[in-house]
This record gives sequence, structure tokens and C-alpha cells, in this order.
Amino acid sequence: MEPKILFITPPFTQLNTPYPATAYLKGFLNTKGFQSYQADLGIEVILNLFSAKGLKTLFDELEASDAELSENSYRIFSLKEDYISTIDPVIRFLQNKNPTLAHGICDRSYLPEAARFELLDELDWAFGTMGIHDKARHLATLYLEDLADLITEAVDPHFGFSRYAERLGRSATHFDEINSALLAPETLISVTLTNLLEKRIQAWNPNVVCLTVPFPGNLYGALKCGQYLKKNHPQIAVIMGGGYANTELRSLKEPRVFDYVDYICLDDGEAPLLSLLDYLAGNREREGLKRVYSRTDGLVTYHNQNRERDIPQRDTGTPDYRDLPLNDYLSVIEIVNPMHRLWSDGRWNKLTLAHGCYWGKCSFCDVTLDYIKRYEPLTAALLCDRIEEIIKQTGQNGFHFVDEAAPPALMRDLALEIIRRKLTVVWWTNIRFEKNFTPDLCRLLKASGCIAVSGGLEVASDRLLERMKKGVTVAQVARVADGFTQAGIMVHAYLMYGFPTQTAQETIDSLEMVRQLFEIGIVQSGFWHRFAMTAHSPVGLHPAGFDVMRIGPETGLFADNDLDHDDPLGCDHGQFSEGLRKSLFNYMHGVCFEFPLKSWFDFKTPPTTIPANYIEKSIRQLSDSDFRPNALVVWLGSVPNLSVLEVKKGKKVVELAELVFYSKKNEWALETSVPVGEWLAKIMPQLVIAKHEPWSLDGLKADFETAGLGRFGNFMQSEIGRSLRQNGLLVV
Repeated sequence: MEPKILFITPPFTQLNTPYPATAYLKGFLNTKGFQSYQADLGIEVILNLFSAKGLKTLFDELEASDAELSENSYRIFSLKEDYISTIDPVIRFLQNKNPTLAHGICDRSYLPEAARFELLDELDWAFGTMGIHDKARHLATLYLEDLADLITEAVDPHFGFSRYAERLGRSATHFDEINSALLAPETLISVTLTNLLEKRIQAWNPNVVCLTVPFPGNLYGALKCGQYLKKNHPQIAVIMGGGYANTELRSLKEPRVFDYVDYICLDDGEAPLLSLLDYLAGNREREGLKRVYSRTDGLVTYHNQNRERDIPQRDTGTPDYRDLPLNDYLSVIEIVNPMHRLWSDGRWNKLTLAHGCYWGKCSFCDVTLDYIKRYEPLTAALLCDRIEEIIKQTGQNGFHFVDEAAPPALMRDLALEIIRRKLTVVWWTNIRFEKNFTPDLCRLLKASGCIAVSGGLEVASDRLLERMKKGVTVAQVARVADGFTQAGIMVHAYLMYGFPTQTAQETIDSLEMVRQLFEIGIVQSGFWHRFAMTAHSPVGLHPAGFDVMRIGPETGLFADNDLDHDDPLGCDHGQFSEGLRKSLFNYMHGVCFEFPLKSWFDFKTPPTTIPANYIEKSIRQLSDSDFRPNALVVWLGSVPNLSVLEVKKGKKVVELAELVFYSKKNEWALETSVPVGEWLAKIMPQLVIAKHEPWSLDGLKADFETAGLGRFGNFMQSEIGRSLRQNGLLVV
């Protein structure tokens, strides 16, 4: 059998951009000469449902069913003609194909409004200076969410824009509930999904269908696709893989899941998929599969006798986004958190700088699993080759590097290569707040197109950060965040509460640290997460070592990841949730910094022990003089024009060098001695980022001192050196 593969992303992940797993695997199969296709059934279902035709079908079904509706849903149903007549223009607006509609949306006379719009009075001030198109996108998003509420209540309780039946998939130790849902009568959503799937089968006639399940919210949709294929196209081999399988199904024993799929792959999909395609073509035995589950004689069998290595990252090929409707995704604004907005607004090409995490020690993270523990970086040159190829494919120059934590050394090299090739790229990624992110490196990253970084501050307590093995302190996080902010890069902090043994005092002190970070303005976005103990993290594997005890859930035949635990040394973490959320919402909008911390909670809390100027003092501790001898020196500005001037000083006439620099916004000049001026005029073209090799700090120092110009350290600390540093001379 010559394999013909169809990759499918089932409902639902994101509205604004495709999830990259299918593009990664299609790009890899291109390097092996396989014929493959891909479809994002999530966006296709949304566009089919949220159309004049789709809404008419929805309202006709509701009318025929005579279902009892809540007051809000009945309001939407009563306004059905308004929804049907407005939906197509709104969708085109959210696809950036109908921009002038923003004016009509913003005057609040065009869209029908239901319960979601009741929040607008509270949120209006948060959107005060937002442009008309952003306000319109937010209003249009509320309009879609009103319709989604109706669908969830009256049509399909599992519906959600980015989470379809997520509750069924999350911590599903047993398969019974999922199986019952799959065997329940079809809904408008499931019928729409399978109709679209059938169109893809008819168009491409695959004999292998691969379903990617990155999240619990994709599992039901994937199994629904598998159910349809097994019933209507039993000759097609159905393969499932992705992040959900990698984390939740590592001890799978449930045979009923194989009523819906034939094979389940673990970890990186390239090598297991190759082994399966080889097996399906009759070129190897089933025992020779790599990291693959199947059902054999009614029992779940794990095949991993194949000792072939995983595919090196350099050989995985460039992600291929062809077949995906890149111009049809929706740019929505769900909430005003600026970093979360990047997730839902705009089309981002997704790419990985390095496989795994270069740190790989955090005690709450899945550090024992392959996607974290196997660290394998790419080269900057190869990354830029892929960036250029993807820009040609998609016509989009926005990139989200989806690393667990992007390595600073590779980020530096990538930034240099982007600038060297004169690429226009806008990008953001996840980092660790480590000391290698110097202010100069932050400025270089900004020059290459970086607009935002997100990183884990987690619990802003040095005791707990050490227990987490984060390898950072709160003071260090503050200094790094300040460097990014000063460079013009937005900083988002992942915040955590409820880590084992965390006390009420530590929670309040963490909140005070967060308050100061926002008040000073060095963090612009954040989100509090409740600590979750997972089966593959050091805490989950060795709970006693963290003074907690696993209390559930009971082990089942299906999923095993999220663990219930008891924390006898910690406080009642749940009671802090709402106060932490509310305070952060206000801090992100620059208000309520003067409120006492206790005012956010409806129970007694201890006063903070953190000095009011702790973060400010931490930032001031930063030293500019600690450069690595092998650091590179680059110049982001233009090559200067040198003039020698005669200047009268008293009775003497002396010669001075004047260097004039032109930037995109202005021009400025430096005056110095002629020898130093001539040295700068000679050396600065060599410091510009171009095809030649960059200078090292040691090399530049030696050249300066060999020219007899004095001590290089004194020059760098002089007014001229400081002026050059401020205007684009970077040591990275």
C-alpha cells in the first residue's frame, strides 16, 4: 500500500491561527517523498456554523425542537433574523476582509446584544484608548460568545470555541463518560464535523488519517472523527497522537478507545509515524513499531522494540502550512490581558527554536517526558532558512516560537541572523528570567523583531522558587523584566499559587511582589495559575519529598496525569483565588496600587513582610560592567560621517573629530580626539551586523589598546563610550 496521508486538527484549538502539529509532520513527510494533506476541522466547523446558512439551520432546529430556553437564550432566539443578517459581515470583519464595518459595530446599533455585553460597562474603561478596530473586534467577539452560549445550552453542551468537550477529556481516568458521549445521538456540531470530514475524504482519498490531540478539548472531536471513519471508511488506518496522548495516556490499558482509532503514538510523531507507514505498507512487522499502542487480541499492546533513533531536529524539514485556509482564521479579542490577546489576535506562524528545555529542572514540570528532557537546539542559520520559507508559503511574517523556554544564546544568534539577512519578522516566545538576558541582549532581540516574552515568575518567594528548582530569584526576575521593558518588549509573568507548603504569609508576600512589579511598570501582563500536581513531574513522582500526599484520583484504564493531593503544611489555597485574580486585573490596568492587600480578600490575611521598595532596589543592583570576555560587540546604528574640525581653545587651535550619526528618527553627533575618532570611523562599519564575522569584546579591546588609545575599559566608561552604548553599541 502506497501511503496517502491526511492530517487533521479536530475541533477546537484556536480561532486565529492553526495549531502547528500537522504542518510540522507534513513538512517532515515532504522530506521523505510522501504524499500528504492537512485540514483544520476546527476553523472549518466554526465558519460553517457561524454563517447565515449555519445560523438558519441552528434556529430552525431550535424551533422544531420546542426546547425550553433560558431568558438569555430566548432573547437570542427572538433576535434570530438580526443574527442571520449580521453574521457573514462580522465573520469577514474578524478575518480582516471587511475593516470598515468597525464603525458600524462600535456605535452599538448594528450588532444584536445579549448577556455577554452586560460586562461592557465594567470593561469600558479598560478599552479607553483602544483603537476603533480593536474595540469592534472585542464587541464582535462578545457577539460570537452570545451565540456560543445559546449553542452550549440548547444544542451541544460540549461546545466551546477552543475547548470541545474539554471536561470529558481532562483527568479522564476512566473511559465510560467519554464513551457514553460518543454513543449519544448526533448534534448539529458533530454532524457538521463529520460532513466536513467526508468532504476531505472525497477530495483527497487518503488511506491513512492522523488525528492530532494537543489538548483535552480536542479529544472528543478526534474520537468523533475516528468513530465516523471506522463506520464509513473502515479501510482507512486511523492514527492518534499529540500532547494529550504524550502526557495523559502513558499507562493506557483501555481497549475501547481502539473502537475509534487503530493506533496511538507517543512523543515526537516523526519516527513513530514512519514506522507505522512502513508497517502499513507491509515492510515491517507490528512488533517493529516505535512508541505505538494498538489493540491485539482484545488487549492494549505497547510496541516499542524499534531501536531507531528519533529524527534529529535539523532533519524534520520546514513546517508546511499549505492546504490550510490561512486567510480565513478569525482575529478575536476575548479578554483585555495583553499577552493572552496575542494568543487570540493575529495570524502567527509557529516554529520551535529547540526541542525540549535547556533547563529541565522545575519540580512542577513534566521534566521526565521526552518533550521536556531531550534538549536539541537548531542553528540560527537553519531557523532563518525555515523562517524565510514559511514567509514565502504563508505571506505572514509573524512568528510565535513555541519553546518551553527559549535558550538565550540561541535567541542571540537568531537575532543576529535575522538582522544580517535584513528580514522583517515580528516574534514572541517563552523564556526563563535568567541573568543571561542582559539589557543589551534585550535591545538586540527588540531590533530583530521581538515584541513580547512570557516567563514563569511562579510564586514570588525565594524559598519556594528554590524548592521549585526554578534557578532564579525574585530580584533577578525584576532585573530581567526591567531589561526587556526598557527595550520596548512586553513582559508577561506566569504566576502560581498553591505550591506545596506555601503559607498564607508567602501568598500575601508574593502578591506584594507582583504589585510592585506592575506599579514600577516592568511587567505589563500576568496570570495566576493554581498549582496542579501532574504524574510526570518530580512533585507527582515523589510527593513525600515535597511534603504532600497523593490522594487521587484512583488509577483507571484510560488517562493518568492530573493528581489530587493533600498539603498539610500549606494554607487553604483555594480561598485566595478570587482576590488574586481581582487584584491582578486592576494592576494590569494601572490602578488600585494604593489599596491595602487585605482589601482584596474577604477573610483575614497577614500583613506583608516585603519592604515597599524591594523591587526598585533589586533593579538598581544591576551592573553594566559584567561582560563576558568572549561576548560579541555589535552596532545597531548607521556608519558615521567623520569630519576633522579646528577648535580654538584659549590661544591654541586644536583639532577635534566629529562623528555624525543618522538614525531613523533623528541625527546626533560625537566630538572626540582625532585618533579616537579615526579609530571609530574605521571600526564601526565592522561592528554593523552584516556578513562578516562579528568582533569579540576581547578582540575590540586589543585593537583599541594596540592603536595606543589608552585603556579600553576607561573608554567604555567615558562619556563617549556611554553615548555610544545608549545609541546602539551592544555587548551581547
